[in-house]
Amino acid sequence: MLVYQATKTKFMDDVDRDVIVDEVTRSFERLLHRANPREVTSWKNSLEYMYKVLNTADIPGGCGVAIEFQVPYTSSRIDFLLTGRSTLEHDAAVIIELKQWDAIEALPLKDGVVRTWLAGAHRDVPHPSYQAWSYARMIEDYNEGVRDAHIELRPCAYLHNYEVSEGYDPLLDPAYLDYLEKAPAFCSGDVLKLRDFICKSIKQADDGKVLYAIESGRLRPSKSLQDALTSMLKGNEEFVMIDDQKVVFETALQLAREARVTGEKCVFIVRGGPGTGKSVIAINLLVRLTAEDMVGQYVSKNSAPRNVYSKKLLAGDRSRAYISGLFRGPGTFYEYTGAPLDAIVVDEAHRLNERSGLFGNLGENQIKEIVAAARFAVFFIDDAQRVTIKDAGSVDGIRAIALTAGAKVVEDELLSQFRCNGSNGYLDWLDDVLGIKPVEEPVIDLDYDFRVFDDPNELFAAVARKNAANNRSRVVAGYCWEWPTGSRGNPSAHDIVLPEWAFSRSWNLDATGTWAIDEGSIQEVGCVHTAQGLEFDYVGVIVGDDLRFEHGQIVTDYTKRAKSDASLKGIKSLAKTDPERARRIADEVIRNTYRVLMTRGMKGCYVFCTDRALSEYLKTKMPTPASRAEYTARSHSGSIAAEDPLGD
Repeated sequence: MLVYQATKTKFMDDVDRDVIVDEVTRSFERLLHRANPREVTSWKNSLEYMYKVLNTADIPGGCGVAIEFQVPYTSSRIDFLLTGRSTLEHDAAVIIELKQWDAIEALPLKDGVVRTWLAGAHRDVPHPSYQAWSYARMIEDYNEGVRDAHIELRPCAYLHNYEVSEGYDPLLDPAYLDYLEKAPAFCSGDVLKLRDFICKSIKQADDGKVLYAIESGRLRPSKSLQDALTSMLKGNEEFVMIDDQKVVFETALQLAREARVTGEKCVFIVRGGPGTGKSVIAINLLVRLTAEDMVGQYVSKNSAPRNVYSKKLLAGDRSRAYISGLFRGPGTFYEYTGAPLDAIVVDEAHRLNERSGLFGNLGENQIKEIVAAARFAVFFIDDAQRVTIKDAGSVDGIRAIALTAGAKVVEDELLSQFRCNGSNGYLDWLDDVLGIKPVEEPVIDLDYDFRVFDDPNELFAAVARKNAANNRSRVVAGYCWEWPTGSRGNPSAHDIVLPEWAFSRSWNLDATGTWAIDEGSIQEVGCVHTAQGLEFDYVGVIVGDDLRFEHGQIVTDYTKRAKSDASLKGIKSLAKTDPERARRIADEVIRNTYRVLMTRGMKGCYVFCTDRALSEYLKTKMPTPASRAEYTARSHSGSIAAEDPLGD
């Protein structure tokens, strides 16, 4: 997706007529969301500078221009893209990352990261050259149109307000030399230098054909963490981290190194919603720490991702003892008495329990025990993904325990979206629809393959067709159907039965802990316990009677949950002594459960609801062209309040 597309001639004309900002703004709001004043100001200033750069006959008027081009599988966008041909046989595109910064601080201990004043505070951000290079890598990795046509991508950064100091300058610090060579940085007074860079890359017009090849190019399947793990542990770079992913990774790495040297405890709390890359960073961090001879462990309460990762590694050349030393459950630290580990990486920290053991009678507190067992501990957490009554992990709780233990506490947040087709709009819409977090402004486009089915058989067939390509699509359901102990390994025992639709399927078989990747498990239905922490290309979600639409609103009903589900074990007893607290906890667990299930798909989510009213409600809540037009009209009339997110 791109916001503005034209030839160089058209772009120059739009700037001359003072309509370029209006053109970009209208398209941006039609495709994404209301443009905030910071974004509009950025376009006005930066595009005027690009006009100066392109104002030469040496750059053909038929070259293609794109503004705000979306990086594949992410919510990130390239500021400016210019396309053409370097020769008669070779197509080329220049990627330009535009910045309005006028000062930065070098952070040589953090690879590819600098500090600058942004949105009212000093913040760590990717070096502009790293950012431009990483965007080019993402396109090269995933856009088959670019790969098949051998389109040469030439990234660079343009900081038009930044004046380079004589002698040493932090932007050009030797620590960033590798990225500056891959993507040169141009600053104030460098109009002619940037123009020369473009002219060396693009010599002939393409009349927008290269841009069309990039925009319409089929995307290669995105990498899944579970499939890439073996290669990662061999030292291969499988994921290029971009934007806040890169900053969090480098911060964690620096904190771990410092803790090893000083021996002082440090706790790093990283908040992030579904698809923000928490698990990718966690595994990359484990790999890097191991490569630097640190003793580190990956910890997750949910056994599903640990089982999947272990099975993938066992298929390679790793021993069972090596794997068991890397991946642990949080219940293993209550009796830990050895020397502090160098690092413990806790994924899905919201799933931590207060105490360990089957009956919750071992140890004192899992968070406290993890902090005590390591010099450095990083907790990746999303408070809105707690899905059982025992889930006790919270940002406030981790912070309090860490401070009591005398640990240095650092916090950060992941905002960029790398799942759900990179659509922040879908996540906002889902939170709003499920009643988890209302949005002040209507979502105008999901930009994601979301469908509501009226027949579970049709949903299953649709997901099975997607799964046939690479075994990376699954059907999951809310825990509203019993899972009898005696038949958990019997594929002919159908647990989920919907007579009205002549539908019956089994829960995931108990004989394996790797349902998410097992051949043939597309015929079974998983639940939140087998899916949380993992991702699929497409996910089908069967919503049971615990979530319904009544009297104009979505309601939850914990009495419709299966007795065999331990997620709400003890809720009935709590309801007798504190009914309001029981209702609040059960309501949160049910809504969060469906939020987790409906965000497992990288490319799409298909939903069937046993409650017909809920199905119709979801259909009516999906954005329509009419709502987008109404939204744009209201935003231009000034009836929507201004927002102030991070700008560049």
